[in-house]
Amino acid sequence: MAFIAQSQRTPPAPASDGTAAALPLRKLSFPALGTTCEVQYAAPSGDAQAAGFERAVTSWVNAFETKYSRFRPESLVSRINAAAGREWVEVDAEMDGMLKLCDTLHFMTQGILDPTTMPLIRLWNYKAETPRIPAEAEIAAARALVGWKKVQRAPGKIFLPEPGMALDFGGFGKEYAVDLAARIALDHGIPHALVDFGHDLRAVGAPPGRPAWHIGLEDPLKPGTSAGSMAIVGKGVASSGDYIRRFVVDGKRYGHIIDPRTGWPVTNGCLQATVVAATCLQAGVLSTTAFVLGVPKGIEFIQAAPGAEGLLVAEKSRAQTRGFFNYVVS
Repeated sequence: MAFIAQSQRTPPAPASDGTAAALPLRKLSFPALGTTCEVQYAAPSGDAQAAGFERAVTSWVNAFETKYSRFRPESLVSRINAAAGREWVEVDAEMDGMLKLCDTLHFMTQGILDPTTMPLIRLWNYKAETPRIPAEAEIAAARALVGWKKVQRAPGKIFLPEPGMALDFGGFGKEYAVDLAARIALDHGIPHALVDFGHDLRAVGAPPGRPAWHIGLEDPLKPGTSAGSMAIVGKGVASSGDYIRRFVVDGKRYGHIIDPRTGWPVTNGCLQATVVAATCLQAGVLSTTAFVLGVPKGIEFIQAAPGAEGLLVAEKSRAQTRGFFNYVVS
């Protein structure tokens, strides 16, 4: 949990035409993608428009999860993983597009975001009843199964060449879904919406009659409390951290974010990385990569992305890009 929606605390601003401020702010909430998905929005044309939008967004998210979740045995991703080392699997044009996106993200993050990291994620099971530190030989064996460049692709099909290889879109799938939900809002004529899927966010416009959506930024040193507030208009926001999803052995914290280059959880002292960018997908990819890189390389990585701003919080320090202060209101 990285953000706390605070739109109701935003100070009112005069509406331009006297009608926008009067629009009621509705809230849609439903379970999906392993989290709670929420959308705050205003439907200018009333109940029929709201109902149509809610049907469209829940239907799309459910279909997306059914197709791409590794937790669904019948999903396309699960079928690809089950066929690893045995046979090619046919894929449709939409999956081809997702795999091309994997290419782009792997290149952009210099291999830090690798959709084949699943063997390492399974090995470092922070949800286990008694978490443990894997042996070096186990880590080496899992790392041998990781590598996006090993994946074989041809038009309309894919093959994972080694048994035990597996795809997982968890590194960007939820953020991708957030942006699509925001697009669905716009397609349904909804100009004011805040899409929040497990605290990965995309703001469409601003709350009716107010200047911005206010987002409470969680304090990683005191989970559940706010360390400040951000004002967001028409941007995506994402945060990565290991202060909640982690386990401790012999006084040392091991988080859920794995660096595929080493096979180990990130242990650079960084607790949280937050990024504001044009889309939630971009913000999520930048925040995860910056978290793995730590300070100062993570800040440099964010600053290299046009229009993106970010904040990195470590146990005893914090660093931010030059323009991050523009979004901080308290």
